[in-house]
Amino acid sequence: MKFFDLQRQDKLIKKEIDEAIRRVLNSSVFIGGQEVEKFEKEIAKFCRVKYAVSVNSGTDALFLSLKALGVEPGDEIVTTPFTFIATAEVITNLGAKPVFVDINPNTFNINSSKIREVITEKTKGVMPVHLFGQMVDMDEIMKIAKKYKLFVIEDAAQVIGAKIKSKVKSQKSKAAMAGSVGDLGCFSFFPTKNLGAYGDGGMIVTNNKKLADKIRLLKNHGSSPKEKYLNLILGMNSRLDALQAAVLRKKLKYLEEWNKKRAKNALYYNKFLKGVGDIIVPETGLGLTHIFHQYTIRTKYRDQLKKYLEKEGIPAMIYYLIPLHLQPCFKYLNFKKGNFPEAEKAAKEVLSLPIYPELPRKDQNHIVQKIRNFYA
Repeated sequence: MKFFDLQRQDKLIKKEIDEAIRRVLNSSVFIGGQEVEKFEKEIAKFCRVKYAVSVNSGTDALFLSLKALGVEPGDEIVTTPFTFIATAEVITNLGAKPVFVDINPNTFNINSSKIREVITEKTKGVMPVHLFGQMVDMDEIMKIAKKYKLFVIEDAAQVIGAKIKSKVKSQKSKAAMAGSVGDLGCFSFFPTKNLGAYGDGGMIVTNNKKLADKIRLLKNHGSSPKEKYLNLILGMNSRLDALQAAVLRKKLKYLEEWNKKRAKNALYYNKFLKGVGDIIVPETGLGLTHIFHQYTIRTKYRDQLKKYLEKEGIPAMIYYLIPLHLQPCFKYLNFKKGNFPEAEKAAKEVLSLPIYPELPRKDQNHIVQKIRNFYA
């Protein structure tokens, strides 16, 4: 049994993928071109935003977003300690300081009610991470951002296709898509994401033309789009290649269907795991659509359960074993154990089970039965 079985998905759409790859090879256009341009437009439409700018990774999406918003050494960016290293890494690499806020234990997302406590005159923005497949309480974060004149970058690497309905009664519009609420939204197309490439890739979405244009400059060495070898600003090389764009365009057509299958698998897990031992199954917040990038349970017996499942041939993963404030690379921030108790507790209790769309029901039954046996 595999935690991710990408081959199952590939087999289902192999003819379409092969055709897309062949089309790019025949064109000999490997950097930029129609495949990339069309993919950007399709992502913008999917996310209900005006602009989408492709880059070569989710990490670069975060980095270039911060750079486009003018983050400088000494600035402070509020984020969560319970996430992948890239979130805080990009802040630090610009000379800024990540300021951590503890998580909501029910969702694993940043506790928005605690953000006001850490805002200082150096605070420039907030970077909420939508973890495991559902969004943060963006209403509260946007209120805070407006009051203190902060920018908001959504780290939406794990939630493409997730939605949130505003709690504000006056807002009767459609539910907002992940990435479309803040000033900028950042996605990753790492192969194991809900929308995964055949390599690395990323995307930035926004309704702000000025920011979109600046990011297009930054990702291509600051080069003028009109005059060759004229560099308007200092940038970098962060381009999504045409082969990845072609593959992702084919997969995007199936994303909503795949997300629904993940949610269906999650409901099945919930049905048979809720009330078993001390297991806490994932919660879906009010007004949220959970796309279950991960299906993550909590248990005080996490390490023992993981070891037992491994002996039974069942893969399970821990995201994230060490909160960022306790990572050696952030030792200079002088955090200690106990500073963010909910994040630290989650790191000791979380365990993710296989949840990919093509997961066979017999495999899921086997997983459920073995977990129930563990607690028997």
